[in-house]
Amino acid sequence: MEVQIAVAKINKYAVSESGDTLEVVERPNGGLSVVLADGQSSGRGAKAVSMMVVRKVIGLLAEGVRDGAAARAASDALYTDKGGKVSCTLNIASVDLATNTIVLTCNNPVPIAICRNGLVDCVASESVPLGTARDIRPVITEINIEPGILIVVYTDGLAYAGSRRGRPMEVCTVLQAMLDDQDPSPQEIVDELLAHAIRLDEGRPADDMSVVVLKVSPRIGDSVRRMTVRLPIE
Repeated sequence: MEVQIAVAKINKYAVSESGDTLEVVERPNGGLSVVLADGQSSGRGAKAVSMMVVRKVIGLLAEGVRDGAAARAASDALYTDKGGKVSCTLNIASVDLATNTIVLTCNNPVPIAICRNGLVDCVASESVPLGTARDIRPVITEINIEPGILIVVYTDGLAYAGSRRGRPMEVCTVLQAMLDDQDPSPQEIVDELLAHAIRLDEGRPADDMSVVVLKVSPRIGDSVRRMTVRLPIE
Protein backbone atom coordinates (compact mmCIF):
# COMPACT_ATOMS: atom_id res chain seq x y z
CA MET A 1 0.00 0.00 0.00
CA GLU A 2 0.93 3.65 -0.22
CA VAL A 3 -0.50 6.86 1.19
CA GLN A 4 -0.83 9.87 -1.08
CA ILE A 5 -1.32 13.35 0.37
CA ALA A 6 -2.33 16.50 -1.49
CA VAL A 7 -2.98 20.05 -0.30
CA ALA A 8 -4.48 23.17 -1.85
CA LYS A 9 -4.96 26.53 -0.15
CA ILE A 10 -5.71 30.14 -1.00
CA ASN A 11 -5.88 33.43 0.90
CA LYS A 12 -8.98 35.46 1.61
CA TYR A 13 -9.62 37.91 -1.20
CA ALA A 14 -7.51 41.08 -0.97
CA VAL A 15 -5.61 39.81 2.10
CA SER A 16 -1.89 39.29 1.65
CA GLU A 17 -1.39 36.64 4.36
CA SER A 18 -3.40 33.53 5.04
CA GLY A 19 -4.54 32.81 8.58
CA ASP A 20 -4.25 29.08 7.78
CA THR A 21 -0.94 27.30 8.39
CA LEU A 22 -0.12 23.76 7.29
CA GLU A 23 2.96 21.64 7.89
CA VAL A 24 3.96 18.02 7.34
CA VAL A 25 6.28 16.31 9.82
CA GLU A 26 7.75 12.82 9.96
CA ARG A 27 6.83 10.77 13.00
CA PRO A 28 9.80 9.36 14.93
CA ASN A 29 8.25 5.85 15.07
CA GLY A 30 7.31 5.81 11.40
CA GLY A 31 4.76 7.69 9.31
CA LEU A 32 3.76 11.28 8.68
CA SER A 33 1.53 13.89 10.32
CA VAL A 34 -0.24 16.72 8.51
CA VAL A 35 -1.01 19.62 10.86
CA LEU A 36 -3.54 22.28 9.79
CA ALA A 37 -4.44 25.29 11.94
CA ASP A 38 -6.76 28.24 11.25
CA GLY A 39 -6.22 31.31 13.41
CA GLN A 40 -9.16 33.45 14.48
CA SER A 41 -10.06 36.15 11.92
CA SER A 42 -7.67 36.64 8.98
CA GLY A 43 -4.49 38.40 7.96
CA ARG A 44 -1.22 38.84 9.84
CA GLY A 45 -2.64 38.39 13.35
CA ALA A 46 -4.38 35.14 12.43
CA LYS A 47 -1.22 33.90 10.71
CA ALA A 48 0.86 34.53 13.83
CA VAL A 49 -1.60 32.52 15.92
CA SER A 50 -1.85 29.57 13.53
CA MET A 51 1.93 29.45 13.10
CA MET A 52 2.44 29.42 16.86
CA VAL A 53 0.01 26.52 17.23
CA VAL A 54 1.47 24.50 14.36
CA ARG A 55 5.05 24.99 15.51
CA LYS A 56 4.12 23.82 19.00
CA VAL A 57 2.34 20.75 17.66
CA ILE A 58 4.97 19.64 15.15
CA GLY A 59 7.74 20.12 17.70
CA LEU A 60 5.97 17.81 20.14
CA LEU A 61 5.06 15.23 17.47
CA ALA A 62 8.68 15.11 16.34
CA GLU A 63 9.65 14.27 19.93
CA GLY A 64 7.21 11.35 19.99
CA VAL A 65 4.41 13.02 21.97
CA ARG A 66 0.97 11.62 21.14
CA ASP A 67 -1.28 13.66 18.90
CA GLY A 68 -3.94 14.38 21.52
CA ALA A 69 -1.39 15.49 24.09
CA ALA A 70 0.28 17.75 21.51
CA ALA A 71 -3.08 19.38 20.72
CA ARG A 72 -3.83 19.96 24.42
CA ALA A 73 -0.39 21.46 24.97
CA ALA A 74 -0.83 23.82 22.02
CA SER A 75 -4.21 24.91 23.37
CA ASP A 76 -2.80 25.63 26.82
CA ALA A 77 0.07 27.58 25.28
CA LEU A 78 -2.32 29.69 23.22
CA TYR A 79 -4.58 30.29 26.22
CA THR A 80 -1.62 31.42 28.32
CA ASP A 81 -0.26 33.67 25.60
CA LYS A 82 -3.57 35.32 24.64
CA GLY A 83 -5.49 35.12 27.91
CA GLY A 84 -8.30 33.10 26.39
CA LYS A 85 -9.24 35.93 24.00
CA VAL A 86 -8.03 34.31 20.76
CA SER A 87 -8.99 30.92 19.35
CA CYS A 88 -7.56 28.64 16.67
CA THR A 89 -8.95 25.51 15.06
CA LEU A 90 -6.67 22.51 14.65
CA ASN A 91 -6.69 19.28 12.66
CA ILE A 92 -3.96 16.65 12.80
CA ALA A 93 -4.11 13.79 10.30
CA SER A 94 -1.45 11.21 11.10
CA VAL A 95 -0.38 8.12 9.22
CA ASP A 96 0.99 6.17 12.19
CA LEU A 97 3.01 3.17 11.05
CA ALA A 98 3.62 2.09 14.65
CA THR A 99 -0.09 1.26 15.03
CA ASN A 100 -0.89 0.87 11.31
CA THR A 101 -3.69 3.42 11.66
CA ILE A 102 -4.67 6.88 10.50
CA VAL A 103 -5.26 9.06 13.55
CA LEU A 104 -7.50 12.11 13.12
CA THR A 105 -7.24 14.67 15.93
CA CYS A 106 -9.80 17.45 15.75
CA ASN A 107 -10.36 20.76 17.50
CA ASN A 108 -12.56 22.06 14.74
CA PRO A 109 -16.39 22.01 14.45
CA VAL A 110 -16.09 21.69 10.65
CA PRO A 111 -16.77 18.06 9.59
CA ILE A 112 -14.17 15.64 8.23
CA ALA A 113 -15.07 13.64 5.11
CA ILE A 114 -14.19 9.94 5.38
CA CYS A 115 -14.73 7.74 2.34
CA ARG A 116 -14.83 3.95 2.36
CA ASN A 117 -15.80 1.79 -0.63
CA GLY A 118 -16.76 4.86 -2.64
CA LEU A 119 -19.22 6.18 -0.04
CA VAL A 120 -18.59 9.52 1.66
CA ASP A 121 -19.45 10.07 5.31
CA CYS A 122 -19.23 13.60 6.73
CA VAL A 123 -18.20 13.16 10.37
CA ALA A 124 -18.98 16.16 12.56
CA SER A 125 -17.85 16.34 16.17
CA GLU A 126 -18.55 18.54 19.16
CA SER A 127 -14.93 19.60 19.32
CA VAL A 128 -14.04 23.18 20.20
CA PRO A 129 -11.19 25.41 18.99
CA LEU A 130 -7.97 25.75 20.93
CA GLY A 131 -7.16 28.59 23.31
CA THR A 132 -10.56 29.44 24.79
CA ALA A 133 -10.03 27.65 28.11
CA ARG A 134 -7.55 25.42 29.91
CA ASP A 135 -7.37 21.68 29.29
CA ILE A 136 -9.36 21.69 26.02
CA ARG A 137 -9.38 18.16 24.67
CA PRO A 138 -9.58 17.13 21.01
CA VAL A 139 -11.87 14.56 19.44
CA ILE A 140 -9.79 11.64 18.19
CA THR A 141 -10.79 9.11 15.52
CA GLU A 142 -8.61 6.14 14.59
CA ILE A 143 -8.98 4.25 11.30
CA ASN A 144 -7.10 1.16 10.13
CA ILE A 145 -4.85 1.75 7.14
CA GLU A 146 -6.36 -0.17 4.25
CA PRO A 147 -6.68 0.40 0.48
CA GLY A 148 -9.60 2.58 -0.54
CA ILE A 149 -9.65 4.86 2.52
CA LEU A 150 -9.88 8.53 1.57
CA ILE A 151 -9.98 11.40 4.06
CA VAL A 152 -10.65 15.09 3.42
CA VAL A 153 -9.82 17.72 6.05
CA TYR A 154 -10.52 21.41 5.50
CA THR A 155 -10.92 24.79 7.17
CA ASP A 156 -14.15 26.73 7.56
CA GLY A 157 -13.35 28.99 4.60
CA LEU A 158 -14.07 26.04 2.33
CA ALA A 159 -17.07 24.82 4.33
CA TYR A 160 -18.83 28.20 4.30
CA ALA A 161 -17.95 29.25 0.75
CA GLY A 162 -21.01 30.70 -0.98
CA SER A 163 -22.95 31.19 2.26
CA ARG A 164 -23.08 34.96 1.90
CA ARG A 165 -24.68 34.54 -1.49
CA GLY A 166 -27.19 31.90 -0.43
CA ARG A 167 -25.34 29.02 -2.10
CA PRO A 168 -23.43 27.25 0.67
CA MET A 169 -20.71 24.78 -0.19
CA GLU A 170 -21.71 21.12 0.29
CA VAL A 171 -18.29 19.53 0.51
CA CYS A 172 -19.40 15.93 0.88
CA THR A 173 -21.95 16.20 -1.94
CA VAL A 174 -19.33 17.60 -4.32
CA LEU A 175 -16.85 14.93 -3.22
CA GLN A 176 -19.37 12.11 -3.69
CA ALA A 177 -20.17 13.33 -7.21
CA MET A 178 -16.47 13.28 -8.07
CA LEU A 179 -16.02 9.74 -6.77
CA ASP A 180 -19.15 8.51 -8.57
CA ASP A 181 -17.85 9.73 -11.93
CA GLN A 182 -14.18 8.74 -11.72
CA ASP A 183 -11.25 7.66 -9.55
CA PRO A 184 -9.61 11.05 -8.97
CA SER A 185 -6.16 11.50 -7.52
CA PRO A 186 -5.76 13.39 -4.23
CA GLN A 187 -4.45 16.40 -6.15
CA GLU A 188 -7.43 16.39 -8.48
CA ILE A 189 -9.77 16.25 -5.48
CA VAL A 190 -8.23 19.18 -3.61
CA ASP A 191 -8.02 21.25 -6.79
CA GLU A 192 -11.67 20.65 -7.68
CA LEU A 193 -12.97 21.27 -4.16
CA LEU A 194 -11.04 24.53 -3.91
CA ALA A 195 -12.08 25.63 -7.41
CA HIS A 196 -15.73 24.88 -6.61
CA ALA A 197 -15.55 26.93 -3.40
CA ILE A 198 -13.96 29.87 -5.22
CA ARG A 199 -16.69 29.77 -7.86
CA LEU A 200 -19.33 29.91 -5.12
CA ASP A 201 -17.60 33.03 -3.77
CA GLU A 202 -17.63 34.45 -7.31
CA GLY A 203 -13.87 34.43 -7.59
CA ARG A 204 -13.32 36.39 -4.38
CA PRO A 205 -12.77 33.98 -1.46
CA ALA A 206 -14.62 35.29 1.59
CA ASP A 207 -12.12 33.59 3.91
CA ASP A 208 -8.83 31.72 3.85
CA MET A 209 -9.39 28.22 2.43
CA SER A 210 -7.31 25.08 2.93
CA VAL A 211 -8.09 21.48 2.02
CA VAL A 212 -6.06 18.29 2.59
CA VAL A 213 -6.69 14.84 1.11
CA LEU A 214 -5.16 11.56 2.29
CA LYS A 215 -5.73 8.49 0.14
CA VAL A 216 -4.62 4.92 0.74
CA SER A 217 -4.01 3.05 -2.51
CA PRO A 218 -2.38 -0.18 -3.65
CA ARG A 219 1.32 0.46 -4.01
CA ILE A 220 2.62 0.98 -7.52
CA GLY A 221 6.27 1.47 -8.39
CA ASP A 222 9.38 1.86 -6.26
CA SER A 223 9.95 2.60 -2.56
CA VAL A 224 11.01 6.22 -3.02
CA ARG A 225 9.14 8.83 -0.95
CA ARG A 226 8.22 11.95 -2.89
CA MET A 227 6.70 15.34 -2.15
CA THR A 228 5.92 18.17 -4.58
CA VAL A 229 5.18 21.75 -3.51
CA ARG A 230 3.99 24.63 -5.68
CA LEU A 231 4.19 28.20 -4.28
CA PRO A 232 2.92 30.92 -6.66
CA ILE A 233 4.70 34.25 -6.14
CA GLU A 234 3.08 37.50 -7.23
